[in-house]
Amino acid sequence: MKKPKIFIACDTTSIKKIKKIITNSQNSQINFGYKFGLEFLNSKSGRKFVSSLKKKITFGDYKLADIPNTCASAIKAVKDLKLDYITIHISSGLDALKVAKKFTGKTKLIGVTILTSLNNKSLKEIGFDKDVKKLVFHQAKLAAKAKLDGIVCSPHEIKIVRKVFKKEIITPGIRLRGDNKGDQKRIMTPKQALKYGATALVMGRSLTGNIKKNIQKLIQELN
Repeated sequence: MKKPKIFIACDTTSIKKIKKIITNSQNSQINFGYKFGLEFLNSKSGRKFVSSLKKKITFGDYKLADIPNTCASAIKAVKDLKLDYITIHISSGLDALKVAKKFTGKTKLIGVTILTSLNNKSLKEIGFDKDVKKLVFHQAKLAAKAKLDGIVCSPHEIKIVRKVFKKEIITPGIRLRGDNKGDQKRIMTPKQALKYGATALVMGRSLTGNIKKNIQKLIQELN
C-alpha cells in the first residue's frame, strides 16, 4: 500500500503542544503533514512558528470566504509562510477562486465544500434547497473550472467528487474505529476513506489525545 498522507489538525494555541505533536508523529509508515487552523494562525506566536517550520508539510486552513480582491490580498499577505496548502471556501464563487489561484504560486489552493459538521437538516436551516451530495457535486465542478489543486470534502462525497475532479481529494471527518463523533456528522474510518479514493486525510482528536499510541492504532487499522 502506498504510504498514506495524513494531516494532523493542530487545534491549539500552545506552541509546546504543537512541538510535541510534531516530535511524536515522526513515522516512516505514514507521510504526516500539519494543518493549522484559525485558532493557531491567529494566536500571538502561531504565525511566527509556522514560518519557522522547515521540511514539514504545512497546511494553512484559513478557509477564505470573501470577495475576490480580499481573497487575493489575504493570500498575498501570507506568502512569507511558504505554506504547502491553503484553503478557500468554494462558496466564495468562481471569480474569487480564479483570482485567488493567480497568487498562490507553489502553494496548492484547496477548495472547501460543505463542512463535515453540517448535514441536510443544517443546510435547510441555512437556506440551501439542495441536499449535501448534490451541492458538493456542483461545487466540485466549480473547483475544476477554477483549476484548483484540490478539494476538501467528507469521505461520503469522494466518489461523486471524483467524477468531475481529478486532483487531490482531502477528507476530514475521519475517526479511528470506536471513537466519538464529536461535532462531526459525516464521518468515516481512515481505511474506508482511503479505499473510497481520498488522496489525504485530516485527523485531529482521534490522534492527538495520545498521539504515539493512536498512531500505532492507526497503522494497525490501515494494514
